Amino acid sequence: MKHLISLLFITVCLAACDSGPKSMEVTATAYTSSVRETDSTPFLAAWGNTLKPGMKSIAVSRDLLELGLTNNTKVKIKGLEGHYLVLVKMNKRWEKKIDIYMGTDVKKAREWGKKTVTIYWEEEAKP
Repeated sequence: MKHLISLLFITVCLAACDSGPKSMEVTATAYTSSVRETDSTPFLAAWGNTLKPGMKSIAVSRDLLELGLTNNTKVKIKGLEGHYLVLVKMNKRWEKKIDIYMGTDVKKAREWGKKTVTIYWEEEAKP
């Protein structure tokens, strides 16, 4: 019985450890809704979401999808206010990278440049 209780405790702990706050250091660049930076439908995101200037959205490299950063995941970026929604997945060539959406403000995106930031998110508990 003692072993059964220990096994149950470990199972519950492992399930709890798989969910909760996560963090990671990533490279962050910025992008806008322009045909030059995206494609012929610059306001249509990879999962079918519609982007609008002013919204707080990010694109994530595909390796981050496996970590729970999927469509509509809320992300906090250290040093920036508010939460950003994951609405776009990037080309397969990128790793450990996010793109912060800057609407149609190309100057603001260029000023952002390329930085290393820490992101935080809640991974949904697995059933």
